[in-house]
Amino acid sequence: MSGTRHLAIVAGEASGDTHGAALMRSLRGEDPGIRFTGKGGPKMAAIATESGGTLDNWIAEAGVLGLWDVLRHYGYFKRKFEALLEELAANPPEAVILVDYPGFNVRLAKAIRKRRIPTRVIYYISPQVWAWNRRRIPEMARALDLMICIFPFEKAIYETSGLPTVFAGHPMAEELRPVPPSDRDETLFGLFPGSREREVRRIFPAMAGAAALIRKSRPEIRFEAAAATPHHAEIIHSMGREAGVEITVTTGTARNLMGRAAAGLVCSGTATLEAGCLGLPYALVYRVATLTYEVGIRLIRVKYLGMVNILGNRPVVREFIQHDATPAALADEGLRLLNSREARERLSSELASVTSILGGEPGNPASLRAARAVLECLAKPSSKAQ
Repeated sequence: MSGTRHLAIVAGEASGDTHGAALMRSLRGEDPGIRFTGKGGPKMAAIATESGGTLDNWIAEAGVLGLWDVLRHYGYFKRKFEALLEELAANPPEAVILVDYPGFNVRLAKAIRKRRIPTRVIYYISPQVWAWNRRRIPEMARALDLMICIFPFEKAIYETSGLPTVFAGHPMAEELRPVPPSDRDETLFGLFPGSREREVRRIFPAMAGAAALIRKSRPEIRFEAAAATPHHAEIIHSMGREAGVEITVTTGTARNLMGRAAAGLVCSGTATLEAGCLGLPYALVYRVATLTYEVGIRLIRVKYLGMVNILGNRPVVREFIQHDATPAALADEGLRLLNSREARERLSSELASVTSILGGEPGNPASLRAARAVLECLAKPSSKAQ
């Protein structure tokens, strides 16, 4: 049965699908009459169907990585963008909720205003424009009715531009708790090469090479890699064989491995914050296409790549990026952690301290606080939606 209130929601990556689905569930819990449309992944699509709406599951195509991939898929994104804009104009929802995915969603917010589509525009999970292009913040303030952020320092950044902003807390902060070093397997080293195939292909050879070097120094150390999909697991197995090191590969169990391993290497992205919340002593690893890297280093305006380091405003975990992400350098850092219980305990303690500011509250999850912020926004008049 169709609901009485229509909201559109747009996400373009697997993490956005997870956060978007949690928000949708919380919104339905507060108001069961809400019907959802938009774009997202399988989790969001299932909830939309339950609500009496339909949602385009485009995650597999939309989750591209890097400038070159975006350029190669430009025609696809242009068609999807124009089609969605026409849908919103033909049947305006009460609000459009944009979940992360700034390359698409920030442009969509501005296009909605330019077309004068009568709807509110709400952003959930602030795009990290504060890291690479703060000049976009005033543009976003003109297009958005509300920003809902998940990192505490973002609130002041957006409010300075006049954009109403709510800090809802980070979903991971209530889901994950630090695992103490004493509960970890001192002979287990975790490898986390990312959730996208391109990340795996660029990053895992260096991780596997590091594992081979660590094994020479510490033959008793076992290696386990977390794969996002069975296909990724096959790629990881193959790369491990090429490096001449035995690596156990599991699928869909990254958090479990983060809670068991003594230390690890983690691809930059959401996984580094997961590892931080779980207290895993780790080093950050990242490699991208040369063009993407050369453009990125000219745009990034923060000192660190990893969110744990950004939150702490110091190098809590060591970062190995692009040409620095060599097997030898990664092996040295891995052995530093494996050979020193004191180093592991100190890093775990620092991680717990930094992630504690993310606002986890049992019984009051971030998605619920975000949902209530959305409904409060809808209860107020909006000059921008005219």
